[in-house]
Amino acid sequence: MSDEMNEMRQMIADTADRIFRDLCEPDVVNAAEKGTWPADLWNTIEESGMTHIAIAEENGGGGGTIGMAMAVLRAAGAYSAPLPLAETMLGGVALASAGQAIPAGPLGFALPAEDESVSLSQSGDNYVLNGAVAAVAWAIPGGQLVVVADMGGQPVAALVDADKADIEASTNLAGEPRNNVTFSDAVVSACGPLGNDVTPESLFKLGALARSIQMAGALENMLEMTVQYTLDRVQFGRPIAKFQAVQHSLAVIAGEVAAAKTAADMAVHMLEAGDPGLLIESAKARTSEAAGVAAELAHQAHGAIGFTHEHNLHHRTRRLWSWREEYGTEFYWQRALGRAATQSGGEGLWRMISGT
Repeated sequence: MSDEMNEMRQMIADTADRIFRDLCEPDVVNAAEKGTWPADLWNTIEESGMTHIAIAEENGGGGGTIGMAMAVLRAAGAYSAPLPLAETMLGGVALASAGQAIPAGPLGFALPAEDESVSLSQSGDNYVLNGAVAAVAWAIPGGQLVVVADMGGQPVAALVDADKADIEASTNLAGEPRNNVTFSDAVVSACGPLGNDVTPESLFKLGALARSIQMAGALENMLEMTVQYTLDRVQFGRPIAKFQAVQHSLAVIAGEVAAAKTAADMAVHMLEAGDPGLLIESAKARTSEAAGVAAELAHQAHGAIGFTHEHNLHHRTRRLWSWREEYGTEFYWQRALGRAATQSGGEGLWRMISGT
């Protein structure tokens, strides 16, 4: 990547960090979990052009790179931003691939699992959706959804008003909307077949990468928070960071965070280069594993205060625990990596490990 592109990405990352730091305070996150939409935060991010930064300009996007979009998601993860930024990105990618205009505003994203089915068919002058998808991210009343559906064996992207579906409200552990959605002759606003470069499988992997980057951001912020707390908290006349057991925990957290960050960054780098190989699978497996280990130790270091509603540690850890389960758990991707390794044979396995 050129120096100019690197500078642009850093500028976007710095801008996103500043916006989230100023507008995504703990009370905003708490209010969002109670159902209050953070309008100021969303409007600022959207007006900055960051919601569709990786979409080509001719499709209504910012004409940037996937790395720029991931830089925004990392900052969003670091501050527990209660926004469907990853979902809006995925929905935008699907619509752009299908040659459809990308609407303003936040988007929910529905990608049916292997045991689920949503079909698109023509009914008179309209196209309608039928089927059901569980745990749809940010399928909220009054919003819009991008649904990856099947039409005669061909994957299509469809844009539909959420109010045209039957929504069973629910949330994940972090309080983010994860609603069960049923479509019954729901008329879509726009639709089109996915392009050759985008498939349901590639969208699932892109979602896994987005969650990996969000978790990397949350992990980095959680580490900073934990180090600062252990330096500030005094017991027996000295900061608890001076105690060997606490130092050991901090070292383990730091190692997990470094491994997760490296895995996620390498996956983004190679995706931009055009050949991520198995790095997205590896990134999701590693960041999900790190989320479990590091979050547990961070809570141990904070003690009871980390579980209180007033403290913002739980904003990070509850998202880590939620995101590690989405777009494939670490066990899902570890099995995928294992299958790839066994199918590659001895020479293929060495190439996987060495990158040669």
